[in-house]
Parts: sequence; structure tokens; C-alpha cells
Amino acid sequence: MIKPINDFVSRFGTKIRLDETSIVKRQDRFFLLDEKVKRLTSKDFYYAGVYLGEAKDGGFFPSFNLLNMIAQKKANRINVEKKAEWLFICGRDVFEEGITKVTGSTKKGDYVLVLNSYGECLGFGKILRSLDGKRKGLAVENILDVGDFLRRER
Repeated sequence: MIKPINDFVSRFGTKIRLDETSIVKRQDRFFLLDEKVKRLTSKDFYYAGVYLGEAKDGGFFPSFNLLNMIAQKKANRINVEKKAEWLFICGRDVFEEGITKVTGSTKKGDYVLVLNSYGECLGFGKILRSLDGKRKGLAVENILDVGDFLRRER
């Protein structure tokens, strides 16, 4: 049951330890529940514990709870400067000029967490080309950012 989560996390070059007995799947959504909460929930709950994400169309769509768990590990990540932060949470991709620090893999196709200057996770993207710091231009495609919730309210 935990395979979709582990597969997703591995795309960031790391692993997280989750007790499989604490993970509950409802429809295609995954939740992390401690024993006390597990005993109190019914079999058909809508939301309980920590929401981890949803299996969709053969892939996995993470929650920001899960992204923050990944950010606590030694994972592929980039830190971006203020202007790039704002553009990213507005749904834009990241240009190499806006990246202030790279940790982990810089290989094309890998997933990378996007963090602001305070180390807060803003979302994640896919590396479009090697992040060597020598070229300017588009570097990371925005896949999910914290501004997504606001844009869906239109």
C-alpha cells in the first residue's frame, strides 16, 4: 500500500520512513494516522490524521504535508531568491538566474523541491536541464506550488 508514496519520494533522491501500519488508504487518498486517531475513525471517514496525497491516473499527487516531510530529509532541492519565489508561487517555472543554492541531484528529469530563502517548501518541480550554474534560462518546470490553492478558487 505504501509503494506509490515511496516511489514518489524516491524521485527526490531520498527516503522517508513511514510505518505502513499507520497508513490508511480511503478511495485513492492516503492518510497517516496514529493508533489513537485510528481507533476513533469510522471506516468511511473523509479526512483524518495527516493527509499524504492521492493516487491519480497511475501517478501520485502529493500533499504539502508530504512535501514538508521530504524537505526535512537530505533531498534534491533548490533555494530561490525573492523574485523567483513570487513567480514560482504564481505558477511560473524557475530560471537558473533565480536559484541561489542547489542541494542533491542536478540531473535533467529529476524532481526537486523548491524552497524560499527561509527554507520553507514552496512546492516542487522537474529539472529541465543540468543545473550547473553556467547557463542562463529555464531550469525547473513548476509541477505544484502553494499558490495552486488560490488559483483554483477562480
